[in-house]
Amino acid sequence: MKKLLALLFSLFLFYSPSVFADDISDFQIEGISVGDSLLDYMTKDEILDEIEAERDSYFYLNEPNKYSTIYLIKDFSVYDALTFIIKNNSSNMYLTNKDETYTILSIRGVIVYDDDFNGCLQKRDEIEEVFSEMLLNSYKTESNFPKSDDRSGRSIIDVVDFKYKEDLVRLSCTYYEKTFKIKNNIVDTLNVHVRSEEVRRWLNDE
Repeated sequence: MKKLLALLFSLFLFYSPSVFADDISDFQIEGISVGDSLLDYMTKDEILDEIEAERDSYFYLNEPNKYSTIYLIKDFSVYDALTFIIKNNSSNMYLTNKDETYTILSIRGVIVYDDDFNGCLQKRDEIEEVFSEMLLNSYKTESNFPKSDDRSGRSIIDVVDFKYKEDLVRLSCTYYEKTFKIKNNIVDTLNVHVRSEEVRRWLNDE
């Protein structure tokens, strides 16, 4: 049975320590899971427009255009935005001429915690406790490091990773230095990532 990850943030917390995840597709963010078709939530034209808009996002990777990020901003119940990663060429196993399903390989929920890094960490730690109970056989690591896009080194990201089987659940808080944030029109956020092994390896250049 799907665990409604969005409910972890609400007053209606349906969770029992006796309920464990068998696979990352068990987790839903705003009712959406890894393995779903993105066409259930966006039109094909919307998806193709996003692929084009984000085509240079991963220029630093060995295979920068193998996958694409899709942004979806709407009036969600919990999150301020969602992002997805899909394969982006029509000749792969996920996109075929007969059935373009645009299979979701990674999903991220974003909540704005602007100028409230401590508040973000507090909420992130609450979510971490729940995942620690649900992913008993996972390998958990914690890290804190400067954001690579801010050369001043004053913007940071604080991360908790759960490597589950070969997939990844990542909980992170970002803090951007104020001048950098204003210049780039960005905000501080809490992020909940659910990534398939395929996307995890791609982002790590494995």
